Amino acid sequence: MRLESGTVIETTALLFDMDGTLVDSRVVVEKIWKRWCDAHGLDWDYVLPRLHGVRMYDSVKEFTPAGYDVEAEFEKLYKEELEDVDGIVPIPGAVELLASLPPDAWTIVTSADTPLALARLGAAGIKAPPRMVAGEMVANGKPHPEPYLLGASRMNDTKDFLVFEDARAGIDSGLAAGGRVIAIAGDHPEEVPDNVEWVTDLTTLRYAGTHNGKIHLHVL
Repeated sequence: MRLESGTVIETTALLFDMDGTLVDSRVVVEKIWKRWCDAHGLDWDYVLPRLHGVRMYDSVKEFTPAGYDVEAEFEKLYKEELEDVDGIVPIPGAVELLASLPPDAWTIVTSADTPLALARLGAAGIKAPPRMVAGEMVANGKPHPEPYLLGASRMNDTKDFLVFEDARAGIDSGLAAGGRVIAIAGDHPEEVPDNVEWVTDLTTLRYAGTHNGKIHLHVL
């Protein structure tokens, strides 16, 4: 369900996914992975919808053909993604919204590991928050609830936190962790589950202050 203009969102902690939610890295990621799929004779149309939102190692483990060294394939892909930040930009409205929020009101929960997250955030002009959760910090990646449970715990809020996500794996992770989830779905609203609210991008949200301990966001 698309959130209507005038809606007031209240929460005590904001947990943002990174890729597709704060940072647009799709062109870079898909370029690298399509080249890898072509080299291994894999069906790109099958891999693509299963790629976003999960940890890179989990994807490599799932798609590497029999007979190939998973660790070697991972190291190759990881090096390419870490070094190629050309074309990475912030999601519309991300920089402005984050700059308006109190520093202790939000964090990032990403499937990328810390070096990759820092590289992409830096390319997009976003400073990493101190309580960020990265892929190597959890035993189970998205769609498992562990990443958002850890994020909520780091924010000292395990009951009333709000998750912003774009990929199904992350949406499922946030819901399973017990959070309210709002999807960033400007170009794929048809992929958002019926029970999940969504907005086109972060330009539709404005921070409206904190009242009685609750962070207020307005939908434009």
